Amino acid sequence: MIKYLALALGVVVLSACSDASSKIKSEEERMALEAATSASLPVFNFEKESHDFGAMNEGEVGTTEFKFTNEGEVPLIISSAQGSCGCTVPEYSNDPIAPGEEGTITVRFNSQGKPGNQTKTVTLSANTVPNTKVLTITAQVTPKAQ
Repeated sequence: MIKYLALALGVVVLSACSDASSKIKSEEERMALEAATSASLPVFNFEKESHDFGAMNEGEVGTTEFKFTNEGEVPLIISSAQGSCGCTVPEYSNDPIAPGEEGTITVRFNSQGKPGNQTKTVTLSANTVPNTKVLTITAQVTPKAQ
């Protein structure tokens, strides 16, 4: 009986080791494939990914630019840019950004009706890996006198 238990335990241990080994190998293969693939993709390199407008009076509109370079090997195409609310409006070019070239995302923040500490985001969708990039703006909005 003990002989059979030992044999069964040995089979379980060997299959578990084999399974772990195959998982490690498949993870290494996935990482190598991802590295090879991403080398030929466009790559965002932003000068900054966040901007603090500081203190603003309610009703003021702040504007900032997020400049980036395409450090990939193929043109970078931004398919959309979405603000987290209607007060945050991004503007960008639909034209492809060639490798080594620069692009700009302009973001306007309207503080009307937004008193207090504000944090808003702009989510970019592009042909990069990962395919989204989030930019952040903040402001401390002083409420209008009542």
